[in-house]
Amino acid sequence: MRNAASTLGVIGGIIAMIVGFFSYGYTEMVGRYGEIEGLAHQLTNVELIRAAAVLSPLLAIAGGAMSKSRALWGGVLLLLACGLMYVAYGFNVGTMFPIAFTGLGGLLALLAGKPDEPKAHF
Repeated sequence: MRNAASTLGVIGGIIAMIVGFFSYGYTEMVGRYGEIEGLAHQLTNVELIRAAAVLSPLLAIAGGAMSKSRALWGGVLLLLACGLMYVAYGFNVGTMFPIAFTGLGGLLALLAGKPDEPKAHF
């Protein structure tokens, strides 16, 4: 389950990075060149979209990489990435796979049978 969580987290993070590039670029293009009637309009919360474009892939890839050795932390990061993408972008054709991959990866990491080894955190 940890391997599946790791794979789903990294793949979901890469897809989220692609979504983030396009969403950040869209907000920048409309901000710089203005709205085009019937084609492009500025989104309501540009700061949230831009923050999610950077943070959600970062959290997903870090959570996926962490889920083998620290399943609890990795699962929490994957679920945070999933929630951030859902809040920022909503559930649509462009975001259904990264949201599903990171959400399922987070659940698998949290439900992993083997507990983490007791280690010092610092």
